[in-house]
Amino acid sequence: MKLARLLSSTSKRTFVLYPGLVALEQRLRRQPLHLAWAPLLPWGYLQYRLSGNYRTRKGGGGPGVAVPPDRIVDGGLYGYTRNPMYLGHLIFLTGLTGLTRSPLAAFLVAINLPWFDRHARQDEERLLHLFGADYATYRDRVPRWLPGLPGSTPR
Repeated sequence: MKLARLLSSTSKRTFVLYPGLVALEQRLRRQPLHLAWAPLLPWGYLQYRLSGNYRTRKGGGGPGVAVPPDRIVDGGLYGYTRNPMYLGHLIFLTGLTGLTRSPLAAFLVAINLPWFDRHARQDEERLLHLFGADYATYRDRVPRWLPGLPGSTPR
C-alpha cells in the first residue's frame, strides 16, 4: 500500500523515490558527485513548493489538478511560465542527473520530460474549457515552459 501511494504521487516520485533509487545506484557505482549541479535540487524543489502554494493562495483550488483553481493565476512565476510546478520537477531531476552523472537519473529525465509535457497540455485543455477566452489570452502571452528559448513561444 505504501509503495502504491508513493508511485501514485508525482511529487513523492520526483523528490523521494527517484533520489533514493539514484542514491542506491550511486552507492553501488561509487562514482564521485559533481557538486556544481547540487543547487538545482533545492531550486527545483522550492520552485515546485512555492509555486504550488502561490497558485493555491492566489487562484484557489488544489492541491494538484484534481481541484482546479477558481481564477487564472498569472502573477509570480506564472507570469513567466505556465507550468512552474512541473518545471520545478524537471529542474530537480536535471540537477540530480548532473550531480550524479547517473544513467538511471538521465533515464528518469528522459521519461519524465514527455510525461510532464503531456500533462501540461492536458491541464491547458481543462483550463481553456474552464476559463475560455481569458485563459487563451494568458496562454498566448506566457510560454508553456521557458521564456526566450527558441521554440518556446506561447502555445
